[in-house]
Amino acid sequence: MSTPQTDEGHEPRAAGPLAGVRVLDLSRVLAGPWATQTLADLGAEVIKVERPGVGDDTRHWGPPFLEAADGGRGDAAYFMAANRGKRSIELDIASAEGAAVARRLAATCDVVVENFKTGGLKKYGLDHAGLSATNPRLVYCSITGFGQDGPDAARPGYDYMIQAMGGLMSITGQADGQPGAEPMKVGVAVVDLFTGLYASNAILAALLHARATGQGQHLDIALFDVQAAMLANQATNFFASGQAPSRMGNAHPNLAPYQPFPCLNGAVVIAVGNDGQFRALCRALGDPALGDDPRFAANAQRVEHRAALTADLSTLTSRFTMKDLMSLLEQAGVPCGPVNSVDQVFEEPQAVHRQLIVEQRREDLARSIRTVASPVRLSLTPVAYDRPPPRLGQHTAEVLAAIGLADDEG
Repeated sequence: MSTPQTDEGHEPRAAGPLAGVRVLDLSRVLAGPWATQTLADLGAEVIKVERPGVGDDTRHWGPPFLEAADGGRGDAAYFMAANRGKRSIELDIASAEGAAVARRLAATCDVVVENFKTGGLKKYGLDHAGLSATNPRLVYCSITGFGQDGPDAARPGYDYMIQAMGGLMSITGQADGQPGAEPMKVGVAVVDLFTGLYASNAILAALLHARATGQGQHLDIALFDVQAAMLANQATNFFASGQAPSRMGNAHPNLAPYQPFPCLNGAVVIAVGNDGQFRALCRALGDPALGDDPRFAANAQRVEHRAALTADLSTLTSRFTMKDLMSLLEQAGVPCGPVNSVDQVFEEPQAVHRQLIVEQRREDLARSIRTVASPVRLSLTPVAYDRPPPRLGQHTAEVLAAIGLADDEG
């Protein structure tokens, strides 16, 4: 666990690989803020524009809420997940004065990220065409449900509906005929998160191009497109076979055994990726003959005879505790892992060693803010957690003063 850090006030950011990159963040909720938090973790200066008196919707998406220092209700935990490293300003871009301030800020920035409906910012002069006319190096990233063109371009898009429309729910959940069988969403807003990661990658690529050529560009990132890309091998399985994949519970469409198996006190995922690992698994479980069974000798046969294989292995694994089974399999070189609850994740020795919990202090809150560390590890320019998720409007005065304005001009 990292040492708690206090609210940074006016301290400059630590140098990072994106030091000197300035981002105007007009996005809210998750996909856009996830992209800009990634940039902030890497050292970019991110200015988060929020509605006066209200802020990002996710400040109110609770419970749970953090406790304020005076015992009242602070921001929702949801907001904290995607907004560290940023400065917050309150600005009403729907007013002529606020839009003018936003345009002035954008002229000083390298990147703008927004997730308004397609064309929604044009009336404020905050669309790509309007801003790039005065800042041709600007990388302008639009994140929408369905993109800037096409028959669905005007439709709003939310993670849950895109998981459904984009096929993810059709391959997630118990198989037809099994207890609880129905299409199932993933337990986190995975389309938003993937969209944020695709957007941050695209932004970095466009920044390289802008630095080389002096020319910015418009990035059109759509949740629907991202979800289609996320289908990965399930999509190519369909392209190759002509058969749409279906829900398989915890089984893998291309590998076996590759799923949880029961133990005396829980379940352990066994992830066999080749025939050698399978035979090692059978030896570890005390049944080496199973590894020579012609039905299971190669992966294609194991997939074909998955039901029989699962039954045989379940009988063997159910004799062990999770701890004993993990120990056996690890010694045998068979990939495996416990089915952890969220609290157990951060108790794992590896999580403790890798300092996966970041603690930061904000003076208006009773306790430290805890977020999950960035998985990006850079040997020379490491991620720095020098700014906690900001209070609403915390940095309005200093940001506007830097461009020669008073904080009442927005």
